[in-house]
Amino acid sequence: MAQTGPGSRQGRAKPRSSKGPTPKQAGSASTTSGRVTPKPSSRYTPPIPRTEKVSPKWVPILMFGLLILGMLTIVLNYLELLPGGADNWYLLAGLGLITGGFITSTRYR
Repeated sequence: MAQTGPGSRQGRAKPRSSKGPTPKQAGSASTTSGRVTPKPSSRYTPPIPRTEKVSPKWVPILMFGLLILGMLTIVLNYLELLPGGADNWYLLAGLGLITGGFITSTRYR
């Protein structure tokens, strides 16, 4: 009678050896000269840029100008120094200017 329980050898996989592949199995190209050519990578490698991009001088000036003007608008609104008193539209305008400064900063190279 054949055993089918956990102690039986039926259906068991053979243990693998801890040794790596033989030299003939390791390379993908011919090994007649003793050298092994690696497989080409499927990973994208971007081309090397011929020139480095440089931003015009007005980009950082505009960036800092928008950030400072937005900050001043918000601070002056809280100090009630703007015409019309403390108004939420001044806060929105200040936040819009700061957002414009951040968007401009992403264009700086």
